[in-house]
This record gives sequence, structure tokens and C-alpha cells, in this order.
Amino acid sequence: MTALTGKRILLVIGGGIAAYKSLDLIRRLRERGASVRCILTNGAQQFITPLAASALTGQRSHTDLFDREDEADIGHIKLARDADLIVVAPATANLMAKMAGGHADDLASTVLLATTLPILIAPAMNVRMWLHPATQRNLKTLQAVGVHVVGPNEGAMAEAEFGPGRMAEPLEIAAAVERLLAPSGSLAGKHVIVTSGPTHEPIDPVRYIANRSSGKQGHAIAKAAAEAGARVTLISGPVTLPDPAGVTVVHVESARAMLEAVEQALPADIGIFAAAVADWRVDNAGEQKIKKKDGALPNLSLTENPDILATIARRTEGRPPLMVGFAAETENVIEHAKQKLARKGCDLIVANDVSTATGVMGGDSNTVHLVTASDVETWPTLSKTDVAKKLVARLGAMMGGGKP
Repeated sequence: MTALTGKRILLVIGGGIAAYKSLDLIRRLRERGASVRCILTNGAQQFITPLAASALTGQRSHTDLFDREDEADIGHIKLARDADLIVVAPATANLMAKMAGGHADDLASTVLLATTLPILIAPAMNVRMWLHPATQRNLKTLQAVGVHVVGPNEGAMAEAEFGPGRMAEPLEIAAAVERLLAPSGSLAGKHVIVTSGPTHEPIDPVRYIANRSSGKQGHAIAKAAAEAGARVTLISGPVTLPDPAGVTVVHVESARAMLEAVEQALPADIGIFAAAVADWRVDNAGEQKIKKKDGALPNLSLTENPDILATIARRTEGRPPLMVGFAAETENVIEHAKQKLARKGCDLIVANDVSTATGVMGGDSNTVHLVTASDVETWPTLSKTDVAKKLVARLGAMMGGGKP
């Protein structure tokens, strides 16, 4: 018996070259004990056949909204209800747009609009289509209503291009399905919000204020929390890291956008504020590039950014029961962390020394101190992945009433 034994998956196959991977996905899900039914869009049928999908699922594949036999008993509504999870793979740009816009002009989009089941999408498209503002806007719309996302990965495209847009591999999608349907681990059933990376505060359209944060620690924490069974919302500033699999990712630029994204992601059980948010922004940012003028320096007026950690900690409604802040210091690390703990109103501070000699900023290892109101615990130098796993294990124990 596996985590998916007896689970029912409705697989919606979109019209892209990655549709061939969906046949392998069927096999991966079935070998884990799940039953699979398929809906193929018209586009999908240009790449694979309903017969191929049926041969692998052992069940009839569905293609037509106005099928006389199915619709005699409102078949699209039955499909929308008779499953544990709907997986859309590949989720093409067109299919994502239909979902975000609430369209219902074929069987796939109608079922997706009519369902109240959890939905997992595996986007797949040309890199330019994926990066297009319309697609990114649709992605944010879907994430905001709770649609789960796995991938896309970065790699070679069918059009001899390279970049993000490749559908996640079948094994990755199957693992994401397992996390959604059979969560296990210390954070099973919990919603965790993680902020990560720097923020960019514009000076003009081409310049900005930022810091050296790579996002490696925050992204590692999001991945570890997902592996511990949590539903994770990762709110990331500008980084060059891939999105962790099985995690809902919201990409932002500025501190104000990050705060708004955190508020939209609430409620949550745990808030982990690992992002290195810029303390200030330019309040007179130029609409055009600021030009040099005979050596005269531009007059940049700075204003304080919102304090995301303190703002969420002070909420009377919706405050996560467990809130974790980070203190990146270059001197007096423990003392400053204790002051920040009291000032911010959080439950735990993860403090570290980010002075240049440590190589923490942008590096792969970290030495952290866990600071609470009653204790300071110093960990040995570990990889950021191991720091993340150890921190998540500690938070799981705290949620269960264990040591803070």
C-alpha cells in the first residue's frame, strides 16, 4: 500500500508537446495505487490519442462537452466531483488563461470551473509565453484562489530555445500529488508562509536599491516545509533560483508588494520571514532614467518601508500562531537579535552573522542562533539545506507543544 492507494485522480491533458509526458504520469500514478481518468482537450488530441490514455488508465477517456452519452446525466458535473484531485498536465498558456478567466467553452475548462476539488497544475509552454506578463498575471490569479503549481522547469524547448517553461517531470508531479493527497510529517495539514530573497526598491526605471541576499535559505526552508507535509506559500523577491516543487510561489519586487502578498496569503499556521527586506525606499523615484547633469548628484529622498514581520505580528486577526523572524547582523548578533525579538513581537528569531568574511550572503552554508524570550541556542555551521530541515523539525515540535 502506498500514500495514493485508492485515491482518484482526474487528469486534464492540455494541448502541448509535453502531452506525451502525461502518458508516463498516468503510469506513475497508477503504480502508486491511484486510479486515473483523463480529459483530453482538442489540442491534446493533436499529440496523443484518447485510446492511448484509455489503454493506460483502464478507463474511458473524455473529450467532448456535448457527448450525448455522458451529458445525459450531466457528465461534466460528475467529473468535477468524482475525484480526490484534479491534475492539469500540461497546463498550457491557453488553458491557464481559461482557468483564470472563468471560461467554460470545452469539457476541460467547464469541469475546472465547476469543481470544488483541489487542483494541481503543471505549466508547460514556450519560455516567452511563460514569461509574458499575461501568463504571469494568470498564474497569480490561480494561486490566489488556491490552485497548486508544480514547475515549470528550466531547460531546452522544442523550438530550440532554452529557459523556464518545461513541464515538470512525471516523477515530480507524482510526488506533488502525494504531498497534496497524503500529507505526512511534522507539518502535515499546516499552512506555512515563507518570505525569501531581497527586495528591489526602484530609484528610476533602470536602477534600484537592493541587498546581497540570494534567497537560498528562504527557498530551502520552503522546500523543507513542503517535504514535512505543509501547504507552503513562498513569497519571493527577485532571485535566480528555481521555484521549489510542490510550493505555491508568488514573485514580487518591492517591500510593499511583499507585504501585500503576505496579507493575501493569510491565514496561516506558521509565518517564516526569511526575506532580506530593504529598510528604505526612494519616495521620489523617477519615472524616467535619471540623467547626469554636470556632475550634480541626484537628490534622493528616502522613506521607511513597511516592517512586514512587525505588521503581521501586530495583527489582531489572522496572525499566524507561530511567527519566525530572521536577523542578519554584522556585529553583536545575539544582542541585536534579542532586541529585534522584543521589538517585532515574533516568537522566534533566527540570527546569523552576514559580515563579508562569513560568506553567508550568497553562500551555501550558514551558522545560526535560535533566539527566544528565554533561550539562545547556537547551531554548528551547516549547509542551508540542513539548516532548513532542522528549523522545520523544530517548528513542527513547537506546533505540537514541544521546545520553542
